[in-house]
Amino acid sequence: MLEDINAFVEFAEAGSVARAADRLCRTPSAVTRQIQRLEASLGATLLNRTVKPPRLTPLGARVLEQARELLARAEALKAITSSVTEPSGLLRVGVSHALADGTLAGPVGMLRQRFPKVRLRLLSELTGNLFERLLKGELDVAAVLLPEGQPAPFPLQTKVISTDRMLIVQPKAHGRKSTWSQLDGKSWVLNPPGCTLRAALLDTMRKAGVSATVSAEVHNMHLQLSLIASGYGLGLLPERFIRREGSKLAVRTVAPKGFDLRMAIAVVRAGSLGALERTADDFERELAALLVG
Repeated sequence: MLEDINAFVEFAEAGSVARAADRLCRTPSAVTRQIQRLEASLGATLLNRTVKPPRLTPLGARVLEQARELLARAEALKAITSSVTEPSGLLRVGVSHALADGTLAGPVGMLRQRFPKVRLRLLSELTGNLFERLLKGELDVAAVLLPEGQPAPFPLQTKVISTDRMLIVQPKAHGRKSTWSQLDGKSWVLNPPGCTLRAALLDTMRKAGVSATVSAEVHNMHLQLSLIASGYGLGLLPERFIRREGSKLAVRTVAPKGFDLRMAIAVVRAGSLGALERTADDFERELAALLVG
């Protein structure tokens, strides 16, 4: 039906069937049939054929306004799904709490400069919640931490861009505790329940026969590090974060025997993003360059 509507609009703008046919690279009879087919679909007479050349009826003039809007909307839909048009619209980006720190301002700022017609909406949540939002169509792309070798649930698409090691961090005042038995029963500052990192640590401790007292449950890594340095408890933080921020506070890392928790940093999508695909690709590249650097 869109082709018939387009033929009708071309006729109205060209002023005759012959000129509309030239614009559309079709025969006049083909354009005539398209307009007749549109009239039959709408159950309305759009052209006054008692005059030469035919003219729009009053109803045809009203239909013309809506037809132009409809064609414009159809073109807008094509632009959304096309990967070659300039990116525009809203890109919804999710970031897991373990990756949500100030360094993300760089990639975000780059996107705003490179794609001025794109609006960014950022959301920080637990990795599992981000997966749910991706599957529901509430997010377009998410940067997450995953256990090595474990992709996001199907049908989400996972691309690993870097890896990181999780470190156990304690206040320097606690001395060098390097065995699980020395950490037994100590207080911890961890992410709230639902975090895969927390779950992996507690599972490792359970297998080693030691317990942990979770004294603080917060998502913010800077707050966690400050609490650890103040003596509130031990914590579990990414190595890249400790390298950058740990030297500012009185903390040290410990490595009990057998503890080697490595995570994959991945960008996850639910599928093609059409015109926003380039924006998501650039976000992925900038994030990868940031993490490698």
